[in-house]
Formats: sequence, C-alpha cells, structure tokens
Amino acid sequence: MAWFSKKPRIATAPEPIEAPSRMQGLWAKCENCDEILYRQELEKNLNVCTHCDHHLPWPARTRLATLLDPDSFEEFDKELEPQDPLGFTDSKKYKDRLKSTRKTLGENDAFISGVGRIDGKQVSVGCFVFEFMGGSMGSVVGEKCTRVFERAHELKCPAIVFSASGGARMQEGIFSLMQMAKTSAAIARFRNVGKPYISVLLHPTTGGVAASFSWLGDVMLAEPKALIGFAGPRVIEQTIRQKLPEGFQRSEFLVEHGMLDAIVPRKDLRAKLGQIIGLLG
Repeated sequence: MAWFSKKPRIATAPEPIEAPSRMQGLWAKCENCDEILYRQELEKNLNVCTHCDHHLPWPARTRLATLLDPDSFEEFDKELEPQDPLGFTDSKKYKDRLKSTRKTLGENDAFISGVGRIDGKQVSVGCFVFEFMGGSMGSVVGEKCTRVFERAHELKCPAIVFSASGGARMQEGIFSLMQMAKTSAAIARFRNVGKPYISVLLHPTTGGVAASFSWLGDVMLAEPKALIGFAGPRVIEQTIRQKLPEGFQRSEFLVEHGMLDAIVPRKDLRAKLGQIIGLLG
C-alpha cells in the first residue's frame, strides 16, 4: 500500500463548532446598499429595503397571502411531483436533488397554483418558488402553469402568473422544453374567454419561461430593477462581443422600449391588480 493512502497516526483535533447566536435570523443585509435591516421591520415592508427601496426576494406563499384577499387562496395540484425520466446525474443525482430540496423548502416543485380573490373578484393564480432549483421549469411546473389557464378558462375568470425563473430545467431535457409550447397553447385557448391574463415579471425572469408564457400577458407588469430576458447580459456580451447599454434587460429599460406596460412597486401591486381586474375582468 502506498504511503499516501495510509491514515495519519496522529489524530487531528476536530474544529470547534460555534454555538448558534441568539441574534441569528434577526437581521438581514440589503444586497443593493449593504444596509443591515431588522428582519421584522423588513417583513412589514414587504421585503423592500427601507433605506434604498430595493426589492429583496419575497417568499411565494407570503406573496400570495398578501396580494390576495385574506383566506381566499385555495391551492390546487399540490400533490404533483417531478420525476426523473432521463435518470439524470451531474454532480448529484437529479432524484436526490429533488428529495433534498423538497425536504428543505417543504415544496414539491417550483410553482404554486390555485384560485383566490382580489377585491372580491375570482382569479386563477400561479406563483414561482425561485428557491426551488432556481425556479426552473420542468414537466410539473409546466403542467401546473397550464392548469392555471385551463382553470381560468373553466371559471371564466382572469389569470395571473408571478414569474421568477432561471428557465427550463436541464435535468428533464426535452420534457422541459415541451412546456414552452404547452403553456403557450393553453393561453391561446384561454383567449376565447375574453378575460385578461396579467403577467407579473419578478427578478429574475429568464430562459424558457421568459420565452413562452411570461411574455404573453395581456397586461405586462414588473417589479423595479427586475432582470428580464432570454439570455443574461454576460452571455449576450460574450456572444456579440459588444458592450451592452447601461441597465440592459432591467425592467426600467424594457418599459422605456415598450416591452412592458408598467413597473409597479410591491406596496402598490395589490391595488394595481385590483384596478386592472376591475377594468378588464
């Protein structure tokens, strides 16, 4: 046996384990201005920095509970779970990655769907869980999103989708890419009802999600400074070998160039959705 394969004769002392601080979890740092924020105050302000108004990530279930009428949300399709049709493995088996993410987040996949009310008016609604594998769209996410539009068609009510995604889920290959056409076809059928589809683009909305149902809304809204586009700015710069304009693919840039209808701060979003539904719904 080679000398380097033998275990050391002198045991090394284990590294000391730091006891968790009582203050852990009480504070958050703004990723924009680096200000240290009291988490309770941050949550009261809808996860918007009280110093620079930067919109920090907001949990999907909290978003739905806040924007919809109290206790009006009824979740559907919660039992749907992604499978591993390709037996995909990278640094970790896909099925193991799914299992650990489910255990950590308590969610079966990266999308929550159901029915709720805004100002008393019924809506079919879906929201991405970006923390679940970057909000990537696999077969289950595509199916649940499709059912948002099918349910809106059946109930003859408006549809709302809050998108935040890194794009298609590579671990499911063509099964993931098929969801782009599937969701778009569901929107085309929903058009016959004559009710609005409101697409709310969050940070970030990219890849196959941006290239399909997220850009097909009758009304296109976005949060401030959200990154929205198919490929990211760095990939585009490397491809075309040119420097992109300042703020390229941010929601402010897209509004200026006619790609979005409005940028709506988080505190105003519920009122804006109610206004749109009142006018078009």
